[in-house]
Amino acid sequence: MSLIDADYEQPGNPVDTIEHIAAINDWSFERSGEDEITISVAGHWCDYHISFSWMEELEALHLACAFDLKVPDPRKTEITRLLALVNEQLWMGHFDLWSREGVVIFRQSLLLAGGAEATSGQIEGLLSNALDACERYYQAFQFVVWAGKTAVEAVDTVLFETAGEA
Repeated sequence: MSLIDADYEQPGNPVDTIEHIAAINDWSFERSGEDEITISVAGHWCDYHISFSWMEELEALHLACAFDLKVPDPRKTEITRLLALVNEQLWMGHFDLWSREGVVIFRQSLLLAGGAEATSGQIEGLLSNALDACERYYQAFQFVVWAGKTAVEAVDTVLFETAGEA
């Protein structure tokens, strides 16, 4: 049963807009289907692999951003603690750990219910938010996985901001 019973024409596929944005920015991309595209974007710390999926039944555009960081089993508990600390700092989107693969990803969705169309500005905002979050917290994940730091030490280090000039 629908909460609102209204007929409307389904807008165009937002993945077409994402492909256009990727082409304009000269980013590598692969269109794995009508409703999916993966883009590679170079960041400051690493390359990010961003997958967009249009889920028509949910009327949502889902973004998943992964980076090359494999979490070994002995560090998964501390990464889970770090995820909780990082996620409480975020206003939009969240980080997850895919336990089986040991991969940290950033996820966010854009709800387009009622026939709304995704604008290039909305898609760019979604992408920008994901890249900003990954760039900001990438080192914290590295500190926990490779330097053996605690979640608190890692998040305190990346959130430390300097003021003034030396």
